[in-house]
Amino acid sequence: MSKPQMTSKERMLVAMSKGKPDMVPVAPDMSNMIPCRLTRKPFWDIYYYNDPPLWRAYLDAVRYFGCDGWHIYGYVAPITKDNQVAWDREVVSRTPDRFTVRNVCHTPAGDLWSETTYYIADPPTVTRGWIKDLRDDLPKLRYMFPQVTGYDRTPLDEQLQAAGDDAAVCCGIGVPGLHELHTWFDGGHIGAVYAMNDYPDEFDELIAMQQNRCLRIAEMSIDAKPDFFMLGASGLWTLQSPEVFRKYSLPVIKKTTRMAKEAGIPSFLHSCGKQRELVEILVNETDLDCINPLEIPPMGDCDLAELKRTYGLRIAMMGNIHTTDVMLRGTPDDVRRAARECIDAAAEGGGFILSTGDQCGRDTPDENIFALVQTAREYGRY
Repeated sequence: MSKPQMTSKERMLVAMSKGKPDMVPVAPDMSNMIPCRLTRKPFWDIYYYNDPPLWRAYLDAVRYFGCDGWHIYGYVAPITKDNQVAWDREVVSRTPDRFTVRNVCHTPAGDLWSETTYYIADPPTVTRGWIKDLRDDLPKLRYMFPQVTGYDRTPLDEQLQAAGDDAAVCCGIGVPGLHELHTWFDGGHIGAVYAMNDYPDEFDELIAMQQNRCLRIAEMSIDAKPDFFMLGASGLWTLQSPEVFRKYSLPVIKKTTRMAKEAGIPSFLHSCGKQRELVEILVNETDLDCINPLEIPPMGDCDLAELKRTYGLRIAMMGNIHTTDVMLRGTPDDVRRAARECIDAAAEGGGFILSTGDQCGRDTPDENIFALVQTAREYGRY
């Protein structure tokens, strides 16, 4: 008698935990642009007005394509002590295809402000950062990290209920480091690098506040028992040196993956860009269960078959079809060919989720995503 077919949630969680499900899960990275496009609404409706929330648009996309859901939007809302902070926002400029919103944080030490630009057919961009001069702004920034006294799990429960068996739902944190601070500083990543070198003591204090906040949120997130624990770390290895990574990022990864392991919850790290050396460190020095997107050149430096041979028994992998050459510009036959190559390279023994490199482009043809899913369902059975 054949065993019953797994649900998408079960399939994803077994693979994340280095196990062998009934078939290779298939979860293209379409966390932003594809779901927004499918709503047929201006993108600012989703990102600014929450109509619908991005997470609902994503679940609709999962069901439309029939793939296995990798739902990365879950969270618990921190409850904090009163820190004498007030928030304002206003639209400061508008054209037919975009508008810019200024966000103001009023603190007893003075105001901080940032600006975000929302587009009609693209995701938003932080166009002005909170930090204009780190030494001057640090007294104000301290008020943005109040003491966390508890959490409200309502957002997570709502998303778990909405996802049902169609998706594995996470709670997670962003990993501190230079890669994460580009949205905080005027001048983006360059502004953060200058601040790290010009004001090392102040920069270390800012990172320490972020690390403490991340560990507290991770503790609460794991306590809430999501399906998996997510570490968001786009550009983790590409946008900072190994030395900076080890100083600012690795301690949080070590502690949180250990916490997740002790709680029996799979831990997952996303870091687009180069990852080959990063994978070795994470396998040998942390308790991480699963990593993606393992991009191929030129966006990354990963050979999926080599990684599977070297680390396949020690970490689960998700990836890694090229998002532009294959998914965006290729034909359905190109997608099928690339999908079979990935399955041949990494599916043996389980612990593999068929996916794309980082983020399918907005105009990726629907037929290419359908071809990816169909190939996994037909070719990827164990």
